[in-house]
Amino acid sequence: MDDISTSSLLIFLFVLILISAYFSGSETAMMSLNRYRLRHLASKGHSGAKRAMSMLDRPDRLIGLILIGNNLVNILASSIATIIGMRVLSQYQIDEAASIAITTGVLTVVILIFAEVTPKTYAAIHPERIAFPSSFILKWLSLLLSPFVKTLNYITGTFLKLLGIKDLKNNDALSQEELRTVVHEAGALIPQRHQEMLLSILNLEKVTVEDVMIARSDIYAINVNDDFKQINKQVIQSPHTRVLVYRDNIDDAVGFIHLRDALRLQSKEDFSKSTLLRAVKELYFIPEGTPLNVQLANFQQNKARIGLVVDEYGDIQGLVTLEDILEEIVGDFTTSMLPDPSDEINVQVDGSYLIDGTINIRELNKEMNWRFPTDGPKTLNGLIIEFLEDIPAANTCLEIAGYPLEVITVADNMVKTVKVTPAKIS
Repeated sequence: MDDISTSSLLIFLFVLILISAYFSGSETAMMSLNRYRLRHLASKGHSGAKRAMSMLDRPDRLIGLILIGNNLVNILASSIATIIGMRVLSQYQIDEAASIAITTGVLTVVILIFAEVTPKTYAAIHPERIAFPSSFILKWLSLLLSPFVKTLNYITGTFLKLLGIKDLKNNDALSQEELRTVVHEAGALIPQRHQEMLLSILNLEKVTVEDVMIARSDIYAINVNDDFKQINKQVIQSPHTRVLVYRDNIDDAVGFIHLRDALRLQSKEDFSKSTLLRAVKELYFIPEGTPLNVQLANFQQNKARIGLVVDEYGDIQGLVTLEDILEEIVGDFTTSMLPDPSDEINVQVDGSYLIDGTINIRELNKEMNWRFPTDGPKTLNGLIIEFLEDIPAANTCLEIAGYPLEVITVADNMVKTVKVTPAKIS
């Protein structure tokens, strides 16, 4: 290069630094792209997004291409800078070794500032501005340098296999926990109410039918062996559109009667127990422990809206409806004729709460933002009895999960009323 002027070499060096900055910025921009926004733009026909997405399908090839170009440029720039430095510094009687050292130091600072930190920082902040246009150039470079890239990938792939990495394709699928984080961090992009619904859907597999079922003792049902006047009264006063019909014992369930059918029969003169039984729909049973997401699919598949939860012995434990599962997603329906959960929680003057012992623990936690354990008994009564391993007497005090409790009333071998004093909770 002795015949090339120093000024020409400086221009050439400047161009090489710009190319190095391009490769550095392109690498950061391509790797910083939001993959889900990228898919969205590609589905809308954005050409730059399509090119970038196709290249990101094999990140090993993309990185190999960029590094080949970047390293070639940086090595050439180093050689050019060394020649320029020796020419300039020799005029000041500086020896060759010192000239190389000074040139290396100056070039390192220049490359760090103008070819590394600055372009990479800008690309990390605005990845789409850099990645989409540069993907056009990278696409052509990948064709031009294909033999070198394939050779490099073969060698690096061999070493990666020795490290236990066999699949070199990009896998950016989100786990459920990661998806929850995405929903949480969506901020104003997703309304708060919609965020809660999305998270509730993700949580369905963690909730079983026992968590939302109406307990056996609370099931509104008609005993066909009762006096017929009593049956008529129950039909008229039913708070539900579907009612369980049984004989003497709830375990001897006959089926479900739709309130519409029962009222239509009442309007006819031949209404009797036999006509009522003929209008009963077939029972649908649900094994205990069934996750809500599975049961929701089962309801849809079986064209059912209501079912009885049974244990391993076939004994009825409770009742679950499609509405119960939907309420886990969208919250309580305002059209429900049942008492609200808040009716079971009464605020006292001193700031404490009198709570019905039969309240569902999950409902209590959701309404009061408390953290009673939910992996055991489903009701507050059951939680207290399990904790004490005995049926407590009135005025018994205890603490569960940091919450001070006082048993107020006990009847029928059950804790009926419990007092909770949040002010004492640390």
